[in-house]
Amino acid sequence: MRSGGACEEERLVAGWREWVALPDLGVVRIKAKLDTGARTSALHALEPKVFVRGGVRRVRFRLHPEQRHGHPELFCEAPLVDRRVVVNSGGNPERRLVILTRLVLAGRIFPVEVTLTNRAPMGFRMLMGRTAIRKWGLVDPGHSFLLSASHTELP
Repeated sequence: MRSGGACEEERLVAGWREWVALPDLGVVRIKAKLDTGARTSALHALEPKVFVRGGVRRVRFRLHPEQRHGHPELFCEAPLVDRRVVVNSGGNPERRLVILTRLVLAGRIFPVEVTLTNRAPMGFRMLMGRTAIRKWGLVDPGHSFLLSASHTELP
């Protein structure tokens, strides 16, 4: 119970890295770094192209969900929500496309805004920022895979 008196689902406690799925994008699993120091979530996207279909702005991009590998390669498409300037990990402003997609963690589904950027040089293909995390839970920085099994890691 929160102070408002309404019952809510129990808040999750996640490790600093977890396996998640992005079903709207065809991503069965991707290892995400949960980073409370980052405001915005980010997803590895190559060659994003904005186009209009049925009067709706959309973005098409390629994604390699597996760390340090160029395969498998997924071709993803999603409605374009916004374009925003985000300060990247190097401290430099970067204009990014923003999509809204569903994220699955511990059997629960959460809507999450994600910026698209090339994360190939980074350790994780997905970063979940505090704006997304605060909707459902807390992060225990001393543990990994509290909500998802690490043994499911791809070879």
